[in-house]
Amino acid sequence: MRAEFAHDLAQKHLRQRNTLALVAGALGAGCLVLGGAAVTRDREVVLVPVTAETLTVSSAGVDAAYLELVTRDAALMLLNRSPESLDYWMAQILKLADPAAHGRLKAELVKIVEEQRGSDVSQAFVIRSLSVDPDGLASTVSGTLKTFVGAQVIASNERRFAFRWRRRGLSLALAGFAQLPTDADNKDLIR
Repeated sequence: MRAEFAHDLAQKHLRQRNTLALVAGALGAGCLVLGGAAVTRDREVVLVPVTAETLTVSSAGVDAAYLELVTRDAALMLLNRSPESLDYWMAQILKLADPAAHGRLKAELVKIVEEQRGSDVSQAFVIRSLSVDPDGLASTVSGTLKTFVGAQVIASNERRFAFRWRRRGLSLALAGFAQLPTDADNKDLIR
């Protein structure tokens, strides 16, 4: 009788153990599936509204509208400068710089600062057109670059500039910029 009672009790504990193991296995598998979904899910940051458009940067890519606004602000910051604000100008551009390109950009900016410091030469840029490539993280800005000595305009030329961007997580960083030849430059080369 005791053996039969002990056997029934052992079977009852065995069924409880097997049920608990099955529930624990199902919960573990559920956690793995949910964890995998959380890791592979696109992340998205909603940016502060500065236009009527909704701007986002997600792990899937960069909005064309956001890249356009960032390029516009970077172009205006880079190409509008005066001798009085050179230190601030350089610091703000370096805040945008990608860490991998920081040293190269700083060397280029230091050359400009050394050339312009102590002079009366300022420049202003008026954007005429802007195009972006969100997939290639590149953008091009065209417009009029005016050079001033004091208050006198000494040059007003059409210029094009290319910007390269690098995405780090959910932010954009300036990887490089360069002046591109314009149609007027190409005509001069043909003559």
